[in-house]
Amino acid sequence: MNTQTAPPETERHFSIVGIAASAGGVLALRDLLSVLPRDLPVPVLVVQHLDPRHRTVIAEIFGRRTPLAVQLAGDGDIVEPGTVYVAPPDHHLLVNRGGRLTLSQTELVHFVRPSADLLFESMAGAYGARAIACVLTGTGRDGAMGVTAIKDRGGTVMIEDPSTAAFGGMPTSAVATGCADFVLPLDEIGAVITGLVGGAADGDTR
Repeated sequence: MNTQTAPPETERHFSIVGIAASAGGVLALRDLLSVLPRDLPVPVLVVQHLDPRHRTVIAEIFGRRTPLAVQLAGDGDIVEPGTVYVAPPDHHLLVNRGGRLTLSQTELVHFVRPSADLLFESMAGAYGARAIACVLTGTGRDGAMGVTAIKDRGGTVMIEDPSTAAFGGMPTSAVATGCADFVLPLDEIGAVITGLVGGAADGDTR
């Protein structure tokens, strides 16, 4: 499946990318982040469902494979281009119009925290049509409500092809919303993200 309906990058200025994954996501994210260029002109926010009972080294894992800077998101951080911000275990990650990150431990959403839905909804409110939301492998349906919010505000939705994902639950639920601009195998997603954001003239992330 290869759905492409988003306008060419020359017609839109993108300012932020959000990526969500669950089961199978650490490997998928590692591979995706590894192909993004060092000079990516936007920040990348990542929600990966992790076991909250253990200290995570996910930022270090990703940092060894990507030229981008990678860090666990901190409450109050201001996002910067070329940087990946990973939601800490057991914390929702949100972003506001000033590019400031917020962490919270409010109730679970669809039994998970961090929630892709909350991240994407905050991106939709803060960035509107300048946001790209991407759903990768995972079980459950986290992200489906969020991509709907992104699409409703004019943003772009990218989904890993459920037929090639390690776990198809999250991608299938996201595709079922009818909001997908791109449905692609994992090894094509990085190039499409780079193509879409590469036209950003000034790297504005606020």
